[in-house]
Amino acid sequence: MRAGSPAETATGDTAFLQAMLEAEAALARAQAAVGDTPAEAAHAVTAAADAGRFDVRDLALRARDGGNPVIPLVADLTAAVPGEWRPYVHRGATSQDIMDTATMLVAARALDLVLADLDRTERALAALAAAHRDTTMAGRTLTQHAVPTTFGLKAAGWRSLVLDARDRVRQVRDSLPAQLGGAAGTLSAFEAYGGGSPEPETEPAPRSASVPASASASASGAAFVERLVAAYAQETGLAVPLLPWHTLRTPVADLAGALAFTAGALGKTAVDVLTLSRTEIGEVTEGAGGGSSAMPHKANPVRATLVASAARRAPHLAAALYASMAAEDERPAGAWHAEWEPLRELLRLVGGAAHAAAELAGDLRVHPDTMRENLDLTDGLIVSERLSAALAPLLGRAPARRLLTELARRTRTEGRSLTELLAEEEELKGVDLSDLTDPTRCTGSAGALTDRALERR
Repeated sequence: MRAGSPAETATGDTAFLQAMLEAEAALARAQAAVGDTPAEAAHAVTAAADAGRFDVRDLALRARDGGNPVIPLVADLTAAVPGEWRPYVHRGATSQDIMDTATMLVAARALDLVLADLDRTERALAALAAAHRDTTMAGRTLTQHAVPTTFGLKAAGWRSLVLDARDRVRQVRDSLPAQLGGAAGTLSAFEAYGGGSPEPETEPAPRSASVPASASASASGAAFVERLVAAYAQETGLAVPLLPWHTLRTPVADLAGALAFTAGALGKTAVDVLTLSRTEIGEVTEGAGGGSSAMPHKANPVRATLVASAARRAPHLAAALYASMAAEDERPAGAWHAEWEPLRELLRLVGGAAHAAAELAGDLRVHPDTMRENLDLTDGLIVSERLSAALAPLLGRAPARRLLTELARRTRTEGRSLTELLAEEEELKGVDLSDLTDPTRCTGSAGALTDRALERR
């Protein structure tokens, strides 16, 4: 699903590593911005924060000892920074601050790609809806022909779901927050460091702890960390968090919901294309169908297949992320760790699905002649609802329904069309039913609904 998609690169191991390094560098720059770190130290940390200088596999193996990859990364990043500036690496932060911030950075970049593909998809679907505003086809309910509709309305419906997904993804993208709380979400280490210099790297001199003696000192410390958090968010390009969210996992849950919805929204288009491209129906085909390893004649709807598969997998990944909201204490054991793989897989899955959906919509071929032929498969019965309503004033509601029910039975058993049988009814002699029996004139408000849907931007 993800192979070759932009989302694959944006969520890869190197991308996550670079995001963690960027989170560390942003922290140093933020501390410099509020006067807590020399500018030279921030420059040194930023210069060293290059994923190409680090061994991803080695970090992964060493991460097992501490339960997360930030611990070995901090050690390696510190070693990569010139000696006098090393004490400013990861100053006051906890591992989850860096990992959560990095995850939000990766998510933001992946969502930007998803949004771009959703825009491509909706534009292609808008063009299809406009071009086929009045292309009549069989509407199907419970797998059977129901009443006539238009392909334009169907495509407009697909686009409406894509726009719903876009709006949800955009809202989540804009609200992704940085994470900064320190060991237990109180920001106490940052407040303690505020305005001071770090301890020497070796042979630290004993220091006596000091507690603010007045409310004004406490307020001053709170104001300092508030400025630091705002500066950190600005350096990362993420939103300023109201609170540290180590165990308040709304951002991850919002991601899960938006991504699962997007997969389902795209899946609707995919399953409709799969149905309509069946050999027996043949009303649409993919522009570049896939082949078969055994059957040379096949042109499989592979993009729709891939998107449909993503729609079936995404809810289960989202469920794992929702389950992790039950995170104990001020920092959890297991719940936070359980998010990493399903969230990345969900980003990759939906990123790949959005990319495939854009290709699917852009290359979809519509076959109006086949749609018109299929309207006649039931020998005119597809207009029975319209006829029932139209004949009720003439025959009475119940008699009209009984008549059409009987004629439908005869149509099936005698192999004659509904129009032919209606013409033999004495009660209907001289009644012009041509408009009522023409399925292309029985599409209700499909055209107006399509127009209204296309007004949405």
